[in-house]
Amino acid sequence: MTTESIFTIISNEKIAKNTYKMVLSGTAEGCAPGKFVNIQIDGFFLRRPISVCDQEGDKLTLVYKAVGKGTEKMAAMTAGEKLNVLAYLGNGYDLSKSGDAPLLIGGGVGVPPLYMCARKLCSEGKNVTVILGFNTAEEVFYKDEFEALGARVLVATADGSVGTKGFVTDAMKEAGEYSYFYTCGPEPMLKAVYAATATSGEFSFEERMGCGFGACVGCTCKTKYGNKRICKDGPVLVKEEIIW
Repeated sequence: MTTESIFTIISNEKIAKNTYKMVLSGTAEGCAPGKFVNIQIDGFFLRRPISVCDQEGDKLTLVYKAVGKGTEKMAAMTAGEKLNVLAYLGNGYDLSKSGDAPLLIGGGVGVPPLYMCARKLCSEGKNVTVILGFNTAEEVFYKDEFEALGARVLVATADGSVGTKGFVTDAMKEAGEYSYFYTCGPEPMLKAVYAATATSGEFSFEERMGCGFGACVGCTCKTKYGNKRICKDGPVLVKEEIIW
């Protein structure tokens, strides 16, 4: 069920190049790893969909990149300001499929939705490996946070300034065996992960959205099981249903 709520900003800080962490206070009902929120920003017609990084109690954590005028306005917001938020949207990840040694693969702003996923899997005693992919060292974020959960963390940067030089698929060669995988990132990365993975897994897709809850069908994509709306039937699709 889609719920429109008013959230209060607790903090909003820059944590890496063009990347910000916003902590909000608001409703927790219906949140799960892989879901997202749709935020109304004054002066903009369309809401901004942002993946949930974490949620505990009444605190919601969002990590987002300032890439346009809407998110740039978000980056300038301060503690105490209010946000109109549609929460919590999408299907999220199915953690029951993880097995004992799940692999989590995130690229850029595809990293945040994997944090809550990792936290819950680590709390269940799973042997979690996380691969984080960025272009350069100044873009790296949340490595320490994932390690604090007890996860093994591998970092790949395109320029080789931190960790493995190359892409997440290069770091996958160091990951060892895994039982299942969860991934989120830009489509070229997802295609590469699809080709490189040896097990089933789940992909969280980024797509331009209108309403965010399935009414406008603007984010519909074809799958092996028919058309699906990324905002409502996704953003998570299983490997076996994806058509590139």
